[in-house]
Amino acid sequence: MISISGAPYDTLQTVIGIGGEESKSSLKSFNINYEQIDLVNNDFDIEKIKERLSKKDVKLVEIQKSRGYSTRKSLTIDKIEKVILEIRKVNKDVIIMVDNCYGEFVEDREPIEVGADIAVGSLMKNLGAGIATSGAYIVGRKDLIELCAERLTSPGIGKEIGPSLNQNPLLLKGLFFAPSVVRSSLKTAIFASRCLEKLGYDVEPKYNEKRGDIVQTLRLGTEENLVKFCQGIQKGSPIDSNVLPYPGDMGGYEDKVIMAAGTFTQGSTIELSCDGPIREPYIAYMQGGLTYEYGKLGILKAIEFMQK
Repeated sequence: MISISGAPYDTLQTVIGIGGEESKSSLKSFNINYEQIDLVNNDFDIEKIKERLSKKDVKLVEIQKSRGYSTRKSLTIDKIEKVILEIRKVNKDVIIMVDNCYGEFVEDREPIEVGADIAVGSLMKNLGAGIATSGAYIVGRKDLIELCAERLTSPGIGKEIGPSLNQNPLLLKGLFFAPSVVRSSLKTAIFASRCLEKLGYDVEPKYNEKRGDIVQTLRLGTEENLVKFCQGIQKGSPIDSNVLPYPGDMGGYEDKVIMAAGTFTQGSTIELSCDGPIREPYIAYMQGGLTYEYGKLGILKAIEFMQK
């Protein structure tokens, strides 16, 4: 396996088995080798990728569209399409998988439409629209989907049976409302970007830049600003607005993390939420907003709380 999209999420280091205390269920524990080719200037290092894949000894290439807890830009579908075309010039057989989390419905095309073999993501984010209370999705080549289904259940059964946890109506409602909810999330992110930029903070993306996902980063400069901004988001939330979040230890993360999410569905980051690791340069990672109106209110509350 090779990742060509830069640094993985903190928690994925544990899944892969490349940092900290190794899990007995990590990829490494199953003798799956992992290599990483970092981005250069927020784009793929195409020549290095082609050189590595020309050896024909890599089974799967993983691309992570969103930034995770990193300072790189999120990848656009145009960049993903370009690198897939270049990969196919040297290796037609390697499986190309895209982690599409936070990216669904943000652009006019999805990874499968530009040549990816398989795409995966969460139903607690864009596609669930704040309605689905659990779940994830896998889409792509039929043979690969069948392999995934057999891993989930058992050989011979595959996707003919499996746990839905009475979620089917919620999953379908979530998918139905998802385009509208993603639009509101993007409008909320643009509003936050412009407001914080005008207040003198470094933001990415800028309000008028093209976006590859719904995540908005706000470089707040100090631990106090990061904590207070997240606490302000919580105060502007529809649920648990009386709760005050504080940084704490979290499994899979090297630093303490603060998370604000007063959401109807626990863990649903398509609803307005904000979080970040307590480390320099103290970046808040904000996403979501089921409606622009309450997203805007939450941002104003966060700014007000931070400035007090």
